[in-house]
Order: sequence, then C-alpha cells, then structure tokens
Amino acid sequence: MSALASACLVLLNPTPVPLEVAPTQTHIKIDGKVGSNEWASALVIDNWYETNPGDNITPSVKSTGYITYDDQYFYVALVLEDPDPKKIVAPLADRDQVPSFTDYAGIFLDTANEGRVAQMFLTNPRGVQYDAVSGDASGEDPSPDYFWEVETDISDQGWSAEIRIPFSSLRYKDSEVQTWRFMLYRNYPRDYRFQMFSNPLPRDLGCFICNLTPFTGLRDLPQGGHLTFAPYVFGSQSQFRDNDLATESPDGEPGFDLKWTPTPSLILDLAANPDFSQIESDTAQITTNERFALFFQEKRPFFLEGADLFSTPFNAVHTRSITDPSIGARATGKIGKTSYTVLGALDEGGGSIIIPGPQNSSFADQDGRSQVWLARLRRDMGTGFGSFLVSDRELEGGGYNRVLGPDFDWRPSKAHHVIGQVLFSQSETPMRPEAHETWDGRSLEDWAGHLAYQYQTSTFDFYARGERMGNEFRADNGFIPQVGYTTATSEVGRTWRYENRFLHRLRSFFFSEYTTNEQHEVLYRLFSYGAGMSGKKNSFFRFRYARDTVRVEADTFDRDRFYFTAQANPGRRVGFLRLDGYVGEEVDFANGRLGDAFSASSDATFLLSDHLDLQLAAAQRWLDVDIGQGNQRLFTATIGRARLNYNFTARMFIRAITQYSNTKRDPKLYSSVVNDRTGAWSGSLLWAYKLNWQSVMFVGYGDAQSLDNFSEWQTEARNWFLKLSYAYQR
Repeated sequence: MSALASACLVLLNPTPVPLEVAPTQTHIKIDGKVGSNEWASALVIDNWYETNPGDNITPSVKSTGYITYDDQYFYVALVLEDPDPKKIVAPLADRDQVPSFTDYAGIFLDTANEGRVAQMFLTNPRGVQYDAVSGDASGEDPSPDYFWEVETDISDQGWSAEIRIPFSSLRYKDSEVQTWRFMLYRNYPRDYRFQMFSNPLPRDLGCFICNLTPFTGLRDLPQGGHLTFAPYVFGSQSQFRDNDLATESPDGEPGFDLKWTPTPSLILDLAANPDFSQIESDTAQITTNERFALFFQEKRPFFLEGADLFSTPFNAVHTRSITDPSIGARATGKIGKTSYTVLGALDEGGGSIIIPGPQNSSFADQDGRSQVWLARLRRDMGTGFGSFLVSDRELEGGGYNRVLGPDFDWRPSKAHHVIGQVLFSQSETPMRPEAHETWDGRSLEDWAGHLAYQYQTSTFDFYARGERMGNEFRADNGFIPQVGYTTATSEVGRTWRYENRFLHRLRSFFFSEYTTNEQHEVLYRLFSYGAGMSGKKNSFFRFRYARDTVRVEADTFDRDRFYFTAQANPGRRVGFLRLDGYVGEEVDFANGRLGDAFSASSDATFLLSDHLDLQLAAAQRWLDVDIGQGNQRLFTATIGRARLNYNFTARMFIRAITQYSNTKRDPKLYSSVVNDRTGAWSGSLLWAYKLNWQSVMFVGYGDAQSLDNFSEWQTEARNWFLKLSYAYQR
C-alpha cells in the first residue's frame, strides 16, 4: 500500500486495537440456548451502541454477543434481552424474508480485513435466515445464499440465537494466521426502529463497512477443498394457446450446479443445463406511457457468487440478459489485493435485447444462440479501488457487442467520496432487419463516461454527477436503455435531528438535472426541492415539488408536479404500509402533447398470524388530455398483486400469488390504432420444502390469461411443475 493510501485509510477511520478471539474448548450444541459452559472461551461483546434514532448512545435494552471457532466452523451467539417479549415481531417466513419492521440480529463479517465488503448472516427469533453481501461501493445485495445453520429460542427474558457458519461459506486469505473484521447488529422495532451495533457508527462518515472492528486469533483454518454438487430434475406439463389451447407432452430435464473451492480465496462454478427457473413471478410494473425499458432484479443462483464484482457506476452487466444458458462456468477469487471474476455462458436465446435511444428504447427478439463472456479485475488501494471490466457477446450467425473500460472508487477523507468510470463499446448488429430496423449488419462504436462526487457530514450533504453516453454505445450484456446524451446532476441537503418527538430526523433538499442530446438540444431539465422526515413506527415521509422540461421528438414540454411518499410500520399485525406517487402534468408520449396526470402505487403487509402473512400491492396511473373539447381521459392503467403465504416451519411453506393488470384507452384520442382495453391475469400456487437453499422440493401450478381483441378473457398458458434438487457436500 502506498504512503498516500495508508494516510487516507487512517484519516478516514482510525482502526481500533484488534480484539482477540480464541477457539472453543468444548463442543457447542446449536440449539438456540446459550449455555455459559459451551461459550466460556468465546470473545464476549457486551458494549453496544444505539445508532438510530440515537447518535451512538447506550441502548435501552441489553444485548450480548459471543464469538469463537473450531477447525470447521465459525460460531456466533447472541443473547438479546427484552423487557416485554410479547412485543417481539417474529413471523415465520421464507429465507431472506426478514423486513425492517421485525426483530432480527446477526453479524457482518469482512474476512478480507479491508473495510469495503462484508457478508451478512442475520436471523429473526424464529430462525428465519437472511444472508447478503454489503459493500460501501455496491450497496446491500440479498441475492447470494450461503450454507449455514441457526437455532433460536424465545424466553420470558427476550430471545437468543446460535449461529454456525462453515468456513467453506467464507472467503478468506490463504494464510496461517487471519485478521478479520466484524460488527454485531440488532434490529429492535418498537415505538421507533431502534438499531444497535457492537461499535459506533459516526454520522459524518460516508461509509458503513469501513466501521467494522478487526479481530485476530484465527489460526490454521481450512485451506479449501470444499465441493458442492447439486443435481436437479425439473418436470412439467404445459398448455399454450396457438389457435386453440393445446396440451404439450410432459417434459423433464436434468441439470446440475457444481461449486469447488480449491483454496479459500478461489471459487470455481460449473453449471450444465442450470436451473434458472423463476419460482416467484416478478412484480408487475405499469408500462403504459413509459419510454424506456423497466429493470428487474437478478434472482438466479448461478450468477450470484461474487455478484458485487459486477456492480459498477454504469449498469454494464445485468446477468438477466443471459436468457437461457445451456452451460455456464465461472471463476471468482482474490490474489493479494486483487479480486477477479470471469464468467462464460452459452445462451440459447429466447429473450429480448434492448435497443436504446436518446428518447426511448425498444426491443428485438433474441432468437439465435450467443456466447457470453464477462470479466472484472479490481485492485484495492487504501479505502478505494481501481478496476477494469470486459464484456463480450458473440452472436451465432454474425454480430457482436464488446465493452471494456476502467472504473475507480476514491475516498480521500471521511467526508469526500469520488467515483468514476469510462467504457468503450464496439458492436456489429446481426443481419436481421425483420427483427429490428437497425439490425442490418452496421458497425457501431462509441464511449461512455461517468464522474460523481459526494460530500457528507452529520448535517450537510452534497452530490454532483456528470455523465456522457454516446449515441452508438451498446451494452447487450447490461441494462443501458438510454444512449446519446450528456447530463449533469447535483443535489444539496441539510439534516436536523430531534429527541423525544414524533419526528426524529428532517432533511430538506434541492436537486437539479440538465440533459442534452448530441446536437446539444435539451432532452431533460429539472429543478426540484422538498423535504424528507423519519419518525415513530418506522415512519418516513417525503414531499417535493418539481418543475421539469422533457423533449418528445422535436418538441419540448414543461411539467409541474408534486411528488409524495409515506410509509410506516403501524404494529404487529399491520406490519407495513406505503404510498407514493405524483400529481400534476404529464406528457402523452404516444401523441406528443401535454395533459394532466395522477400516478400512485401502494404496498401493505399484514401479519395475520406468526404463520400466515398477506402482501398486497397496487398501482394506478391515468392521463387526461385536452383536444379542444375540455379534458378527456386518454387512458387508465391499473395493476394489482396479492401474495398469501403460509409457513408451516422455517423450511416449509405454501404460497399463492395472483396478479392483474388492466389498461383502458379512448382510441379516438390516439393518432395510431390502439385497443380500447388490454389486460392480463396470472396466478400461481406453490408448495415448497427446503433442507437448505439448494436442497429443495417444489410442486406448483401456474395459469396465465389475457384479454383478446373482443375484451374476452382467454387462457394463454397453464403449467404444472415439479422440481427436486439436493446438494451433496464434501
């Protein structure tokens, strides 16, 4: 490490004296009951800090943590006292379903001892597991799953948990003596959402993982050799509508995932006909009057090892663009301060490729096969890093897209943060003009650049970003729906904090954006100001006024809008309520005119019992336009979703989902031919049993219907399926 980098690291967050952990001297039985004899040699953590709503004050309830290890496992125990255990909110749920309005606790582990990225292992009082990767540059990603065990116990003094993590689930250096970092965490939702950590979190520090406390004493840990082989079989029978609803022959296919860790810092993944089935449908989003493609999260297991390594300022890698890989392989590892990941896959196609533009995006069918290669190399330097990304898609029959370039993350002091990225792309479109007018074999070449600066103290924050995206830039392995623009964005905010009031935090802000196309014409211009505030019952409110200008073809339109957000956790049974949206002017993008609009979306979670929960989501958007005869309704778009889940245990559940979308239009108000009504409905029923995240059994049924040209509901598809998967570990 350079002298400058070392100085920056010390300035950012002086490292405390490392704690010392000792190996256990007795066998620890994982049963949720923390016995004093079992944990006698463990490191004891009994000094905690309330960081929300208090500012690193002594918590109102006592928490104690214990840390130890043996030759196979890393152990954590938590004893969490509660003066009124009847108020504990701890429903049974599927893995990773641990929302902020419930009780939970666990550990952050930075096994690289660098203060940038940590693995999270959390549990609620019922033993529901939540694991994730959290990084100061990439944020928190709950997609990765690991093998680990937890048992919990609720008593009249509170609750306790015992966690056992195999070293094969952790990524650490190849050395005899280890230094790691950790932080224990407790979420305690009562009148406020109380958050407590085992070390202080300064509010004037613009990073989170950098606060973890180092500890030593880990010796002679396993040096790799762990193997997980997870074969699966998937069987289904489907009906699809062509002219009539035809029943296909039963179909079944096997596949497997193989993970080998030859060393603790190298992970090799191989998947043949990998299981990329989506067990739960994506939440519906309103697409009416939208100009650009909508983003959906990656959920498929094969892509999630080292997922943070593909997180960059530009979303140049989005693995959902790999639609149907028949085989995939990946290597992820670390050598010294250099991390890397390389992924290759043969994609059979069947999805869509985004065709971006300055004012909108479109899609082209990905009918052919393609080879996909992705790689990123990241070199850590002090509290920041420098990195290089390579992305390549080669289409069978001709055509390709290649993207490469560096990015960096730099924190010169605790209040300042700078990130940047430059990417270059070179493409040749396939010779398929019937799929898209631009697919005529043309060559494309361009670049994109991003530079952002953030300044943060406990009361003041400032953010500025400049970005350029060339008109011929393409990232077919990513999610880049807009090109051909240059933009500048800034935001400034001031925060006030209060004690013993309903609201404990208030932040006022102002932000602006100015975006032009390559002809220096305004694409988008925005001025907005407002305030956000946090209070009791984990409530949050945000209101802002916005004045913006948007271009549609050769015309520009000025819009005035009022945006609103409100959410809260009212109590044990009504766990979560949210409402957000806007009211004001909107552009009719299909016909190039201005109108009056309203858009709102809402969510609600009801904990009907400790076993049964109901989640509801709804959204509506409408637009009125004036064509000389007063305002008339152009369209009304509505979506609704209900998810009912009954958990027999933390391992077994039955789930029903129904989802509905409907759009009503007035064809007389459109310049092109449109249907007066379109709609879709889908429903699914799933029974699941899980020994762990990769040893599972699913039995399910799905049904999808849509409105035809006569506004009659027609069944589009029905599907019955069975999936069996089992993970063999050695």
